[in-house]
Order: sequence, then structure tokens, then C-alpha cells
Amino acid sequence: MSFRIVVMAKQVPDTRNVGKDAMKADGTVNRAALPAIFNPEDLNALEMALRIKDMRKDVEIVIVTMGPPRAAEIIRESLYRGADRGFLITDRKFAGSDTLATSYAISLAVQKLAPYQLVISGRQAIDGDTAQVGPQTAEKLDIPQVTYAEEVMDVTDSYITIKRRLERGIEVVKSPLPSLITVHSSAPDCRPRNTKLLMRFKHSRTITELQEETKDYTELYNHRPYLQIDEWTVADLNANDEYLGLSGSPTKVKKIENVVLQQKESKVLSNNDQEIEALMKSLIDSHVIG
Repeated sequence: MSFRIVVMAKQVPDTRNVGKDAMKADGTVNRAALPAIFNPEDLNALEMALRIKDMRKDVEIVIVTMGPPRAAEIIRESLYRGADRGFLITDRKFAGSDTLATSYAISLAVQKLAPYQLVISGRQAIDGDTAQVGPQTAEKLDIPQVTYAEEVMDVTDSYITIKRRLERGIEVVKSPLPSLITVHSSAPDCRPRNTKLLMRFKHSRTITELQEETKDYTELYNHRPYLQIDEWTVADLNANDEYLGLSGSPTKVKKIENVVLQQKESKVLSNNDQEIEALMKSLIDSHVIG
């Protein structure tokens, strides 16, 4: 039996380019108005899985992503870097899902992939910055979780030893398997695409993508079944519609805006107690502190 690692990855809007059309009237993100990218910390998570694969020869890395059909690009990018296969969770009923609804759907997908030893994801996605999907998924799977992971120190068939990045230092913990890990941005960056893997998987497609393309890939897929990216719908996951989409999402977004911090003024202080005391008094009087 292989050592199966499920990597939770997400295609996110590039929030560095938020404009006036970034939000719909119902409070959801207008993803069509923003460029789509691989969530940065999920790339750190993929690299962590790949390093475990470097340590062990029996590792299988499975990518799971939830989103519209175009999110299949995340799976291809993962295959180019060393993942073995991927599944796209896609259905109109998933639209508008917050962290609670998303973790519910992903937990059902992970259960469908059992047996597994590890579930790895980025700490948070840049389109929400909640850092909730990973821990919520672990709770729904009823498995231990280790957050803020920076490095895998050791992994056996029963335990994994992880170095965590904390606010004021590091911590080394040992967790039984199966478990879920969320990876901190301080973890190593993901390796680049592998040329051989890029050539091998560049024609990977989902059923939806094949239906939209004009070329006939029938003969190609008959001889290379590994190029097919599976799609799972609500029916495939046997999910309860009440827990999905907007109806299953208690979180409502009221406004999205791009905040740019600018330096308006600066003040240079010398090594003088009087100047420091004057600055502290000014900050207190203006209610910046205190």
C-alpha cells in the first residue's frame, strides 16, 4: 500500500490587482474580473509533500482542488512539479461557499480517497486570509492537525515529526498518522516545473475541458488514461445541498477593497530620552497607542 498524501490546493484571484469590479452584488468575489493564480502557501504545501516523496519511495501525491472548470490548471501545475494525479471538485452548487461549506466538500473528497496518511494544505488563501479551511477539514475528518508547519523532520508509517514556525520561535511536534498539516509561508518555496513532466502532462484535461475543445483527443486518451483529470460533483461526493454554496455559508462579505499603505510623514529621532518621551506623548495624545 502506498503512502498517500492529499494536497489541498486552491486557484485564487490575484488580490494584488483588486479593482472596482472585484465584488458581485451578492457579496461574492467576481473571479472573472481578476487573474487566477496558484495560492502561494498551497505551493509551499505541495513542496512539503514532494520533499516527503523524496524521502520515501512509496509516496503517492494526490491534488484536490475545488472551483470552476478553469481551476483544473492548478492540477496541471502540480503534475508538472511531481504530483501523481488530481481531482477537481466542481459544481454550480458549490458557488459562494465560505470556509465552512468549503471544508465540508473537501472533507468528503478526502474521505473518498481513503486510505490516506497525510492531508497537507497552505496555512491560508490570499483571497480570504482566514486560515480556517485546513483546521475545519481536520475537525470534520476527526484527525489530528498541526498548523504553521515549516519543515518535516521525520516521517514513518505511524508518526510524523514537524517543525512549526511560531510568532517568537519554533516548536518541534510529533503527530500520529493520519493527520492534517497546514504549511506556513516560511516553508521552502515550491520547485519549478520539471520539463519531462511538463511534456508528459501538458495534454491533461477534465471531461468539461475536452467538451469545450475543438480538437479530438479520443485516440490520445485511449492510449494515455493518465492524462484524464477526474471531476467530482455534488452527486459524486454524496453531499447534502444544505451545507453547500451560499445556503451553507454563514459568512457574508460586505465589501472588498484594495488597501495601499503609504508613508505620509517621517521623523528621525536621535538617541535622546527627551525626544523619545515627546514622541510617546504625541502618540498617546493622538490615540495611536494607549
